Amino acid sequence: MTARITPKEVAKRLNVGTRAVYALLEQGILPGIRLGKRWLITAHAYEQWEKTCGMRPRSDVSESIGLKGQTEVTVN
Repeated sequence: MTARITPKEVAKRLNVGTRAVYALLEQGILPGIRLGKRWLITAHAYEQWEKTCGMRPRSDVSESIGLKGQTEVTVN
């Protein structure tokens, strides 16, 4: 896999439209960096996101195993 993944490739992997991918990027749910009119999504960041479906470990569980707690992703 290349170092970057396009929104079109993400859409295909998630079986959604590209507009949905752009919405996820705009809301900060999907990891990406906006460069002008384009979005940069690294393959590594996307794969990590995909493994957890965008969720981060709960702080009470992660602290008990020695990890720093992080806020979960919320969708409005």
